[in-house]
Amino acid sequence: MIFEHEHPFSLIDLWSEQLRREEESEEDEEENDDVLIANQDFQCLCSRCGEEINWYHRYYYSCCHCSDYSVHKFCAELPQRLEDVCEVGHALDLTQSTFWMGNWNCKICGRYHKSGDLCYCCDRCYFYFDVNCGTKVLQKNVIHHPIHKHPLSCISKQLLAKCDACGKEHKGNFYHCSICLWSKMIHSDCAFLPQKLQIQDTTNDVFSHIHHLTLAYSFPIDDQSSKNWPRCRVCHNEFIGQSNFWMYKCEKCRYYTHLDCVTSRDEPFLSILKSPGTSSKNYKDDEHLDLLHLPFPDPSYSILKHLFSMEKGLSTLEVSNKNTYKAQGIIHQHPLILEDITNPTFSRIKPISYHDPMKRIQLLCDGCVRPITSGPIYVCDSEGQCNFVLHEWCSRLPAKLNGHFAHQQHTLILHSKAPPRKFFGVFECDICKLHCNGFAYCCMDCNNCIIDIHCAFLPKEITHTSHPNHLLSLVNHESLHDTCRMCGYFYPNLSFDCRTCNDFRLHVKCALFIPETTRNKCDKHPMKLSYFPIENHKSDYFCEVCERELNPEKPFYHCHECMQSMHTACAPSILQYETYDEYPTGVYEFVNVKFGGRYENTKVHPHPLSFVQGIEDDGHCASNDCHYYDNRLQFRMIFKCLNCKFAVHYDCCERMSN
Repeated sequence: MIFEHEHPFSLIDLWSEQLRREEESEEDEEENDDVLIANQDFQCLCSRCGEEINWYHRYYYSCCHCSDYSVHKFCAELPQRLEDVCEVGHALDLTQSTFWMGNWNCKICGRYHKSGDLCYCCDRCYFYFDVNCGTKVLQKNVIHHPIHKHPLSCISKQLLAKCDACGKEHKGNFYHCSICLWSKMIHSDCAFLPQKLQIQDTTNDVFSHIHHLTLAYSFPIDDQSSKNWPRCRVCHNEFIGQSNFWMYKCEKCRYYTHLDCVTSRDEPFLSILKSPGTSSKNYKDDEHLDLLHLPFPDPSYSILKHLFSMEKGLSTLEVSNKNTYKAQGIIHQHPLILEDITNPTFSRIKPISYHDPMKRIQLLCDGCVRPITSGPIYVCDSEGQCNFVLHEWCSRLPAKLNGHFAHQQHTLILHSKAPPRKFFGVFECDICKLHCNGFAYCCMDCNNCIIDIHCAFLPKEITHTSHPNHLLSLVNHESLHDTCRMCGYFYPNLSFDCRTCNDFRLHVKCALFIPETTRNKCDKHPMKLSYFPIENHKSDYFCEVCERELNPEKPFYHCHECMQSMHTACAPSILQYETYDEYPTGVYEFVNVKFGGRYENTKVHPHPLSFVQGIEDDGHCASNDCHYYDNRLQFRMIFKCLNCKFAVHYDCCERMSN
């Protein structure tokens, strides 16, 4: 080992402090991160080869007196003579380039050097190359990498090959193990990636996270499964099929990213910032003045309130139709009175209270089946006969819809209850495919179209916080090709799609019926809709309503103060026994059904039957002709007798009635 320097050197190990801290378990994890980041940020130039010395080289020699003289360990240990390297078999000696060479270019890599720089030179045939190429020829240009137990050597020639770290094809320098049979080749761009980074630093603050992300060398299928198949936080694509590739992660928060998404470098990675991602708007506000921004703020809000509340005024169509359908009694058979039920002058034999899940009080509008949380509202003047209630804005709906996109050939007529062919007024909306027993628009010409009043007024375009800055357009797919980002299911075909990203879609029902906040008796605070795992939430997730495990990779409700979570499908529950966990992601299946009411038919049962959602205690269907494979009543619409244990499915009751 020779040094062309007058002072003594000391050997530096850049890993020593970090290894010591990792062995001492009592050390703070965040403090360890800071030490690692400080070490991995270390950079200086080797005074022999002119290349960078960094954390992955691990060892280097530093002058004890000069602050600007350092040498790679492998450069310092280069042999004085190389035998049989040039084509004619001559030996080459390590020496300072002489005056006759002047400024020179390496015969191997072509790199420019000044006279006096170190080189390997043959004084017989005048073949010479620089120290950097000398380390590669000898396979002494090595790095120490956590992925492998042996040092990794730089292959002497540049290659065009697939990198085993990122799975992409690269051209340039590759590292491999020359000691054992480890078959992987790592491109230099991946080999020198930092062990820890902050995503806001590498993506120009477009993305951010409170913790440092750690480089991981695989994402095994079992780990992906246990974490509910997470998606990359930048591109939102999954990691399936990439289990052996490197990625960055924060295990504290279940925050995962691809290598090519976490960096803003142009080469060799495909920068997410160069794609039409969600970091910039794809529309102009002044060209979409009436754009509907979803989700709605709370369960009481709806597209009908957005369009027809008093603050909006009445359009010409609404004015021309309002008195007509009210006068004809299409809304309700009894007179309706507009009242504020909190007013001291309002009195009824049977008192009415506004919807309040915290007090387990339920009051749903008979038109839109959304909670009534404030007035004024329409109440039935025939108090002893029914408990009909209606939002003020639901009284403003047009009596007819012409040229609706779902049924352009005929006029759709407003009905307060689905036509008689729909048993007990329950129908399946042709657009969102949810059951409903509220108001409906129906075709009376062909009896081939029935839609709920929410879907009747769908806009052509919306925005949604789950996919910020991009317009989502209403699209009817002929085939099922992409799942909904909210619920994870294919069906139904109608959805709001992002035409820029091509792989993002929301079902109509998920866009309309999953609000931004909700209230539930299980938590004293409003719970906010979350689309990703919560920061600093180390434990598994469980729904406070149904007490089952919750997948944080699908939207769910969360209270950041109490650290409690809830399925979106469990959110509408007022009573604990009304939990719905058959399909906990997405929309509660009966969000548009107002349970209650009596059905009397001695052909079915001698006692009056109540229309309710089945629970576990209801057992199995009493029908001898039940079509359900398990005969179970739980989670389904049923009719049951409150005097005895008789209960049947809604469908079975309809067949028995006929």
